[in-house]
Order: sequence, then C-alpha cells, then structure tokens
Amino acid sequence: MKRKIESRKEIEQMVDHFYAKVRKDDVLGGIFDRIIQDRWPEHLEKMYRFWETVLLDKHSYYGSPFSPHAKLPVDRHHFERWVNLFKEAVDEHFEGEKAERAKWQGERMAEMFNLKIRYFRENNICPLT
Repeated sequence: MKRKIESRKEIEQMVDHFYAKVRKDDVLGGIFDRIIQDRWPEHLEKMYRFWETVLLDKHSYYGSPFSPHAKLPVDRHHFERWVNLFKEAVDEHFEGEKAERAKWQGERMAEMFNLKIRYFRENNICPLT
C-alpha cells in the first residue's frame, strides 16, 4: 500500500529505499561506494535532512548540495540512471503531492548538476567550494 510523505519517517523510508537501489546498481553502485566508503550513516542522515527541508519545510539541512558532486566522475548517463532509480523508489512506496514534488525536484537537481559539471569540465575551471 502506498503512503503519503508526511513526516521524517517517510523521508527516511524513501531515502533508504532509494540508496538500497543505488548500492546494488551496476552503473552507480561502485561510484557511490568509492566516494562514501564507510560513511553511509552520515550520508543517509544528510539526505534525510535535505529531503526533510525540501518536502516538509523543516529546515534541518544547511549547506550546498552541488559542491560534493562537482568533481565526481559522472555524466548525463549517470544522472539519467539516478533519476530513474529515484522515481522508481518513490513510486514503489509513495503517492500524493509530496511524492510528485520529490520526483520533480530530483529531476531538476540531476539536470542542474549535470549541466554545471559539464560546464566546469568544458571550460577547464574548478567550482568554488
């Protein structure tokens, strides 16, 4: 049965389900494991706070979401895979306005991150961190 995203509990379920998919994925799993290594609990907590801020208007995330991604070895293919897995994870368990907003926001972030990474690479410049 699908639920609405209404609390931190659903945010945690959404994030946990998504990253379980990512970690098993042939395209993304190795990249995430190489970067995050043994810091998965900290990464997940940061993602809970990020999505709680975005979807529940509880401002618990502070920082720049792009900076940690700026130098990753990724391109459009990786972002497309990320979006597909994210939408899958949301759709498997959630419905309603916030679920739709999560998918929309995920798509926008992936698009923006991809464009920024490509811009920095093509112009041989490093982003400010």
